[in-house]
Amino acid sequence: MGWFSKSTDGFFLSTTTPPGIELKQYLGVVNGEAIIGANIFRDMFSSVRDVVGGRAGGYERALAGARDAAMEELIDAAKQMGANGVVGIDFDYEVMGETNGMMMVAVSGTAVKLG
Repeated sequence: MGWFSKSTDGFFLSTTTPPGIELKQYLGVVNGEAIIGANIFRDMFSSVRDVVGGRAGGYERALAGARDAAMEELIDAAKQMGANGVVGIDFDYEVMGETNGMMMVAVSGTAVKLG
């Protein structure tokens, strides 16, 4: 089973607790959310892509931006608790809105102090 880890400005992020990482203290669950709305122009170009094939770059960029915003919120919440890392990170994606015109990206994990 694989895992993802990343160190950003001395802050450690991982989907698991990798071997060799010393956890000094678990501080609690943290999360971050971001919601993006559909855009009529992005929708039009995405529909064209669906017909001719290919990737929907506009949606991919919007989703990546939402994911980055959710991660920033997660890291900020962890830092406020005195953490220098988050382990057990999990991403969830949910379509929302009356006409499914919005998407929520939520990320959660456990804030930790590393040794």
